[in-house]
Amino acid sequence: MIKFMRAVIARRRVNRDVDTTQKDHSILSGFKAGAQFDDQLDTEHELTHGEAMLIVLRGAYYVRYVWKLFLAKWLLGTAIIVPGLFIGWFWKIITDHIILQQPLVADEVNFPPHMNWLLRMLEGRDPMEIMVILTTVYVIGLFLIGTRVGGTGAGLFGGRDTASNAENQISSGGSSAGGLWGIVEWWVDVRVTQRFVNAMRGNLFRRLIRSPMTTIDDHRVGDSLYRTLYDTPMVYTCLTEITFSPFYTFVGLGLTFYQLWWTYADVSIQLILLLALMLPITMITTIAPSRWIRRLSQNARAASAATTNALEQTMNNITAVQSLGGMKQEKENFAKRSAHAFWRTRIQMFPWVGVGVIIEIAGWPIGFYLSWHVTNLVIDGQLTVGDFAALFGMYMGLRGTFIGLGRLWLNIQDQAAAARRVFRFLDAPIDEDAHRGELELPPIEHDVAFENVSYTYPNGTQALKQVNLSLPFNQVIAFVGPTGSGKTSLAYLIPAFLKASEGQVRVDGHDVIEADLTSLRDQIAYIFQEHLLLSESIRSNLLIANPAATDAQLTEALTTAGCMEFIEQLPHGIDTVLGRSGDTLSVGQQQRLSIARGLIRDAKILILDEPTAALDPQTENLLVDSLRTASKGRLVVVIAHRLSTIRQADHIVFLEEGQVREVGSHDELMQRTDGPYQEFVHLQSSEAATA
Repeated sequence: MIKFMRAVIARRRVNRDVDTTQKDHSILSGFKAGAQFDDQLDTEHELTHGEAMLIVLRGAYYVRYVWKLFLAKWLLGTAIIVPGLFIGWFWKIITDHIILQQPLVADEVNFPPHMNWLLRMLEGRDPMEIMVILTTVYVIGLFLIGTRVGGTGAGLFGGRDTASNAENQISSGGSSAGGLWGIVEWWVDVRVTQRFVNAMRGNLFRRLIRSPMTTIDDHRVGDSLYRTLYDTPMVYTCLTEITFSPFYTFVGLGLTFYQLWWTYADVSIQLILLLALMLPITMITTIAPSRWIRRLSQNARAASAATTNALEQTMNNITAVQSLGGMKQEKENFAKRSAHAFWRTRIQMFPWVGVGVIIEIAGWPIGFYLSWHVTNLVIDGQLTVGDFAALFGMYMGLRGTFIGLGRLWLNIQDQAAAARRVFRFLDAPIDEDAHRGELELPPIEHDVAFENVSYTYPNGTQALKQVNLSLPFNQVIAFVGPTGSGKTSLAYLIPAFLKASEGQVRVDGHDVIEADLTSLRDQIAYIFQEHLLLSESIRSNLLIANPAATDAQLTEALTTAGCMEFIEQLPHGIDTVLGRSGDTLSVGQQQRLSIARGLIRDAKILILDEPTAALDPQTENLLVDSLRTASKGRLVVVIAHRLSTIRQADHIVFLEEGQVREVGSHDELMQRTDGPYQEFVHLQSSEAATA
């Protein structure tokens, strides 16, 4: 389905390639300015802190898909707290009672209450016995939970580009714990991440393929793919950064300060205040550059998406690139976009480096002063040498925690930029948003009617003006007129690809706006002028229109469209795999196969846009005869320019400048002196004779 989405969007942009290429080169000329690449890629909006938080919190909605695993991950993550309660005090025991060999009397040593069970176990033992017991407890803890340093070590390695990092976020997993506990947490983390991202990707993809026709032409395929594949994982990362990380961080801080207060408050309150000073320093340091980081992250992602766009656009139009000798030009275009993306990524790193340096500069003086102050307390006999080891160990742990807390806020800013790109697409309107009808349409049997219908495109172009028209069933009706007369716009109104700006479109008397969109489109098959074929087997291309179709139905549709003559020559027949967008077939063969796919849908209304443009006269006559047969019990609408096709229609609707000028059969309209249809026919005949 991703291939089909790309094919639909890319093929509908073929006529815009020249303009797009010119625009790209105007952008490239301003490369040195460093911002032109980001045009139309969603970088103009500046996020506030509040907006960033709201975007992150929106991700919580998707936890409902994985709430059991999410809760398990939360509970398993609490294991990180355990080592912090013991490691520092182990160093105090080793220093005072093993290295310095001071007697250990539980009631006389200064430890927090949670250490009492271990102190009772060690009381009265000689240094070697104490060392054996501590080593045993440590090894058991290491095997079960590990230490806080490094976690499981499991994960994937990648560069700093957002694409590889996004893939790592999905599948690498991780745990701050180690040992058996950490492995279980890592496994749960991988599962919850993949399921969450899969649910979000599926929802985003559903919205993308339901985009209105008026906006689908403006979708940059590479940018859509980038948001779907590489931006969505950041939503989950944002969510964990704002739930798991703060919870574990503040619980860990609370337990550390509990230990400090219980053990050293009577000795020196200055110790606790000195350690707590790291918190405001960290927050001041990280809040200031957060907006800068959001902007740089968004620009980096937009630049990477622009590189994907350049690759996607070139490969989707590779035939035009090669035939026009544009390989060097496109190579330079892609190289410059890729270089710009790398430049954006490098620039994105500067705030992180700056914040790290500032925290280091602020943190080490505090550490030196702490060492000096504790050393004086040890010399004065208020603390032991082991207290120095315990306090300095807790300082280093707190320092790392504070740095992590500061980076937590910066990470949220970075990931909020990606999350915003995802939610921007999720918030974009789709057909179902504008079409909220709930009427379940019965099988269509009578007609399609246009009552005072006008349509104006979002850019202000008026395509249709006061159209009044009835299209009865059991007929082949041709929409005819010069380019830009509104033929396709009129046809788009029937399946509600477009919504009338004024008036009503009725199917069997029911306004299409009031009808359930699925029940309406299930009864309509629209065959576009562009040949939108999947790079899969012919059978798969047909079954996308009707997965329940039998082999007999497939053969009948292929025969009606004149496909069997070339399918029988293919090495694997109907199971032959086509090339990119069906390019291993000729244009006429692609068109016939597209028609067969529309016929296999067995819809009540069949709309064909220029179905015979690439057909030879014999195949054209066979197709028109088949359409006459197919019109029994249904309505067949043909948008056509070829007179050989037009004159065989039961009724002709001639449009000009968005208005219906004439309606009738070919013979009836040709009898009208100086009628617009007659003039149109004479003009085509004159051009054909001249040619």
